[in-house]
Amino acid sequence: MKNLLAAGIALFLMSCSSTKNSSSMTSQADNTLSEKETKEGWQLLFDGSSVSNWHSYGKPAAGKSWVVADNSIYLDTTAKNDWQTSEGGDILTAEEYGNFHLKLDWKIAKDGNSGVMFYIKEDSVKYQYPWYTGPEMQVLDNNGHPDAKIVKHRAGDLYDLIVSKETVKPAGEWNHAEVIADKGSLKFYLNGENTLTTTMWDDNWKTLVAGSKFKERSDFGSFKEGKIALQDHGNAVWFKNIKIKKL
Repeated sequence: MKNLLAAGIALFLMSCSSTKNSSSMTSQADNTLSEKETKEGWQLLFDGSSVSNWHSYGKPAAGKSWVVADNSIYLDTTAKNDWQTSEGGDILTAEEYGNFHLKLDWKIAKDGNSGVMFYIKEDSVKYQYPWYTGPEMQVLDNNGHPDAKIVKHRAGDLYDLIVSKETVKPAGEWNHAEVIADKGSLKFYLNGENTLTTTMWDDNWKTLVAGSKFKERSDFGSFKEGKIALQDHGNAVWFKNIKIKKL
């Protein structure tokens, strides 16, 4: 009986080990595209080793405060300049996107603030910052940053426009975010849940903008094609697995 029990335990442990090894072998490495994703037309925006696909707003390359660390694009906030870093600034994609599906993972430092912006019209002479034109999915430490006390400023919100369902993880933990913009339909996902759905550019959208802090920015949220940006808000933030598919 003891021998049978010992044999059973050994088989169980072997099975667990086999399952674990199989799982680790099939899990996808960070900052890569699977064969399926490649066939579906996904484009990798960060390869895990360089920020060369990104540039600071109105400049040819990404500022020195944006570095590769922890297998991620990381904002080093050692050198500050008011509410941003002195050699950072918001970083943008080289290409503009119209209808798209964006996926990325982010984590924010304690008490931190950042964001993911889209439909940005890069014209640094006409628009001082990307947020003058591009709507934002908020990135925030809801448990520490003062913005968390403001409605429509919490993590996952369509910043200053629409409140989202709250599914965010605490500061220092990774969140998986998705933005799907397709022919005016806008959907946000955070950690696997659809947290927000709205329509851009219709009368309701114009009313939302008119009632927001962007009401003085006549072109805000009006462009149907633009660049994607990661925000420098002066706080440490990490981004990885950044990929996009044109729809």
